[in-house]
Amino acid sequence: MAARAIWKGSLKIGKTRVPVKLFSAVSDQTVRFHLLDDRAKMRVKQHMVDPNSGEEVPNEEIQKGYEIEPGTFVILTEEELASLEPEPSRDIEITEFVPPEKISQQWYERPYYLAPDGDQKDYFGLIEALQKREVEGIARWAMRKKAYAGAVRVVDDSLFLFTLRTASEVISAEQLPKPAGRAPTQKELDMAKQLIAAMEGEFDAKEYKDEYRERLMKFIESKGKGHKPRLSSVKKKRVSTSLDSVLARSLAALKKGKKAA
Repeated sequence: MAARAIWKGSLKIGKTRVPVKLFSAVSDQTVRFHLLDDRAKMRVKQHMVDPNSGEEVPNEEIQKGYEIEPGTFVILTEEELASLEPEPSRDIEITEFVPPEKISQQWYERPYYLAPDGDQKDYFGLIEALQKREVEGIARWAMRKKAYAGAVRVVDDSLFLFTLRTASEVISAEQLPKPAGRAPTQKELDMAKQLIAAMEGEFDAKEYKDEYRERLMKFIESKGKGHKPRLSSVKKKRVSTSLDSVLARSLAALKKGKKAA
């Protein structure tokens, strides 16, 4: 099935507007379950109840509150929340261009495809300019009642838009505890270099699958056909955890694999 655009607008650079369509670049494959009544096998509904009386609270009596200290809430009405939403817009405005290395990977959140919508001349002209300058654009826009910041970059001759996390969401490495313990020996460093060299290769996305999801869906499909699939537990092997022995085993296994090939 062909992908459907989730948003249409313009990529704004100064006074220039490039018509674009936004497509999701990833798909959520989480297995979701319904909650059923154990006897009737019917879906059950969730209700808001008073924790003290156990009585259901009607929707018109439910309010939204933000807890500013234990037991103290600031109540916000739907009208107040709506007035604080960003103004709707159909522009993704690029405010500056920066080298890709200036943005660390932890800032990137969700990827989208930016496809041309109509005349493609300016679209591919922008791709060529970004490739020549080796930069990506920092952009701001509003979508579905939320303001976003993002990065526009070229990937495989197409424009991608990555939403960026806010500064309050990104944890700096300086906030982490300093590593403790002994420094690796020269022997361990040499073995680590050999291991990295032996494992160098090309990234093949087809090799990386959600094995748990595949096992789960296979189990559900079999059970749905009336079968009783066997449940097998995964046995764990106890191994030495010293860096020296781990590296030695890894190198030995790689050499054995290459000889067999």
